[in-house]
Amino acid sequence: MKYTAYRLNFFLQIIGPAIVFLFIKYNLWTAIFESTGLDTIKGYTLSAMLTYHVWAFVVSQLAQGHTALNLALDIRMGRISTYLIYPFNFWEFHTASFIGFQMIQLCVTGFAIFFFSLIGILPNIDFITLLNGVAVCLFVSLFWFSLQYLTGVMAFWLEETWILRVMLQMITVFLSGAIIPLELYPDFFREILMYTPFPYLTYYPIKVFMGEPVSYSTFFSVLSPWLIGVSVICTLVWKRGIKLYTAAGM
Repeated sequence: MKYTAYRLNFFLQIIGPAIVFLFIKYNLWTAIFESTGLDTIKGYTLSAMLTYHVWAFVVSQLAQGHTALNLALDIRMGRISTYLIYPFNFWEFHTASFIGFQMIQLCVTGFAIFFFSLIGILPNIDFITLLNGVAVCLFVSLFWFSLQYLTGVMAFWLEETWILRVMLQMITVFLSGAIIPLELYPDFFREILMYTPFPYLTYYPIKVFMGEPVSYSTFFSVLSPWLIGVSVICTLVWKRGIKLYTAAGM
């Protein structure tokens, strides 16, 4: 599989984010707690804050690891012409690629959980809670794949789509609770966010992994309509874009 073809790159994909966590987030939050002299910040002790960010790393790998780079390149380089003679279509191919990527990410996150548990940063977690967290992340990954697919098919009109992916990633990081817990945001702003998909991309899965009570009905009732809406938009954009697509010498 292409994701494991370059062994060094695959190895760095596994240990790189873990090293970043140890040398940046661990030292950052340790320094914050020491400088403020506080035992808790918005209900988070230092240990709970570190646990939160460990699970944020796990969620980012399992739910938000896929990108639309290859999809956009297929369109921009004219490679979608080959899908016209394949027994499967463009969407089916990239969906299968996404499923394969997720299988690798399950292994990567499993290694990460074992590593952080081994060094004592991550507390013990029961198997049912772990399964619930993984299930929630996989559902989130479907929505993330739809968003990435939408940015990818914009290659019908844009020379480069990387700026869209970067903007999507940055907005998600800041609004989903990946940088800091949502409890640290102003109350009115947090209430507004709850009507958007962003808190359910990172914050809610983290809370599930941490074993805290969450409303699964709220999670699915908010994120499911967004998933359906984005999927419909993807279909419409694809149909519009393929009508404009031309290829020569293929």
